[in-house]
Amino acid sequence: MIRLSGPDAISICQKIISRDLLKAESNKALFCRVMDGDIIVDEVVVVIYRNPHSFTGEDSVEITCHASPYIQQEILRLLSDHGAVMAREGEFSLRAYLNGKMDLSQAEAIADIIASESAAAHRMAMHQMRGGYSEKINSLREELINFASLIELELDFAEEDVAFADRTQLRELLQRVLEMISSLAGSFRIGNVIKNGVPVAIVGEPNVGKSTLLNALLNEDRAIVSDIAGTTRDTIEDTMIIEGIQFRFIDTAGIRVTSDAIETMGIERAFSKVKDASIVLCMVNISKDDKEAIEDEVSNISSRLVGGQLLIIVANKVDLASEKDLHKLDGFKEKFSLVKLSAREGSGIEELKKDLVAYLKEDPAASQQVIVSNARHYEALKKAEGSLLAVKEGLENEVSSDLVAMDIRQGIYYLGEITGQISTDDLLGNIFSKFCIGK
Repeated sequence: MIRLSGPDAISICQKIISRDLLKAESNKALFCRVMDGDIIVDEVVVVIYRNPHSFTGEDSVEITCHASPYIQQEILRLLSDHGAVMAREGEFSLRAYLNGKMDLSQAEAIADIIASESAAAHRMAMHQMRGGYSEKINSLREELINFASLIELELDFAEEDVAFADRTQLRELLQRVLEMISSLAGSFRIGNVIKNGVPVAIVGEPNVGKSTLLNALLNEDRAIVSDIAGTTRDTIEDTMIIEGIQFRFIDTAGIRVTSDAIETMGIERAFSKVKDASIVLCMVNISKDDKEAIEDEVSNISSRLVGGQLLIIVANKVDLASEKDLHKLDGFKEKFSLVKLSAREGSGIEELKKDLVAYLKEDPAASQQVIVSNARHYEALKKAEGSLLAVKEGLENEVSSDLVAMDIRQGIYYLGEITGQISTDDLLGNIFSKFCIGK
């Protein structure tokens, strides 16, 4: 499909199309021929969308042609000869935004929909594109604007000592808005992992079965498996979808004391991945390791967590374990999630997958209708929160109305940045340059 948009879109197409497009009915498929003088280039289907009833809000034409690269290039050449220019990245969405067909957060959601690799990421982006997120932000912003207006009015009558804005109501409003902003900002952690995939680090001593577990989860021989300790010296990453959620599994080097410089670098990277992961799988050999050794290993890994992470103890090699071995970790269930499995035999893998999905589904932020997944939005929310906390502090300290109004306006500004009520050319250029051609 070749799409044109702009005030001259229909008249330009008319010069290469065999039918009268200027009088053609909108939103109807027309069978036409593309002509280069007397030469038929292709038989196509043309649909006309007249402003403002189009994606961009401008006159638009869609030409569906045969998929031959030669035909496509010939049609593009003819259109270019008659005045059309190639669209830049995201230009169609940019025009839709500039023409009021969508706000900035909805436009960004289009890019997220195109890039979505899981059902969860797709659902989140679709909700944002349909305006659920924008409604929430605009509602907060509108309430703040109303109060800012009343405070500004007070400043106009400062000499008469007239109070238009009820300070008690303003405190209640601030508390409500701050709670909402905090909730939205707090959802970014979960939104970010849904959008980009939940990072899961697989750590443990050499030969405990980390690479075997990765292969079992992915159902393919992704990592080399060997009885030789230290086979994995760098991280190996791959993704899979479980119940509509994308997980990024990271197989790391075995953690042990070693004099090998390259293996040491691999171990340092393993600890780095622990800090970056949302879920850490600490693998132990339940058939071989004693309880004290396992406690030391779990303590070593858990001490490197940075907060908000889930640590799952994966007791591997249950197929080689005795009845006594199977119960040596029962006391760990009080502090940690525990899964017993055999990576080699494939038993217990489904239980582990359920625990991985439960981590996401049981997070309070995951149940919110509106989830923030965009780093720009998160930054703006945190700035708005800082401004409104300054307002709250100002009210408590009974500072002058002009200073309170200034902080409220700053909070309104940051919220407006999210939906595009406040924007700059640099901001728009940065956002839409990441879109694909044709969107």
